[in-house]
Amino acid sequence: MSDAGRHGTGGLAERLGIFARTFPRQTPEEVAAAVAWAGYPLGHWNFAAVGRSTLAGDVGRVEVAIPSVSATFNVIHPDPERRAAQTAQAVRLIGLVPELGAEVVTLCSGTRDPDDLWRAHPGNLASDAWTDLRRTLDALLEAAGEAGVRLGVEPEPGNVVRDARTAARLLGELGDDAPAGIVLDPANLISPETISRQSEILAEAVDLLGPRVVGIQAKDVAASGAAAAVGTGLLDYPAVLAQLASLPPVPLIVQDASEAGAARVRANLLRWEREAS
Repeated sequence: MSDAGRHGTGGLAERLGIFARTFPRQTPEEVAAAVAWAGYPLGHWNFAAVGRSTLAGDVGRVEVAIPSVSATFNVIHPDPERRAAQTAQAVRLIGLVPELGAEVVTLCSGTRDPDDLWRAHPGNLASDAWTDLRRTLDALLEAAGEAGVRLGVEPEPGNVVRDARTAARLLGELGDDAPAGIVLDPANLISPETISRQSEILAEAVDLLGPRVVGIQAKDVAASGAAAAVGTGLLDYPAVLAQLASLPPVPLIVQDASEAGAARVRANLLRWEREAS
């Protein structure tokens, strides 16, 4: 599993994955078996799937094709000591990621909220938040370059990189040669209030970020605004897949599906892709 781009070729059936933590088990082998049983060839790895910290410091063999590994933590946490400690943990994890056969390490861009990684905070808009983001990323980018992997930053509405435009700003500052790209989740860009503009918002994201998208995540938006499993919310997923078809053939990873519903989500996505083609 060392060939570059091996997780980013073929049709959707070959590029379709799911969060490994959808299937909490005691061992990586049990997680891999559950991922395969649900019909997914890929599993986005998070050590939380086996009851470990996301930033766990050791790597064992995982018998599932892994396109990406989560190293998510609050990269602009208001406590600088905590931020530094977790950055060091993430750097160590990034160095181990090639042993799992992965090409991408996924991150969020953080929030000034001290307690909730996904909750918006007024301080996220301040210049010092962006400065801290860049400072943390510098260390992570160096580690990614040394490991031969890429960082995938996911725009989140409650974080510093909150939409396609701030993601494009970050990529522009980092430069084309940086080992970094974007993990694009359409549900993060659209709310119940903006659902009528779904096509416009996603078109802008594809236009701004297209060549630098290193992964796609798939969930839905409930009427309450909460995350939901694909096909249970407000997004027009056949239309979403049609717009995403212009992106590079990167892995598409299902998020927020239940274990019981994972196979159904897979079947729906493949059906919608056929209908869109």
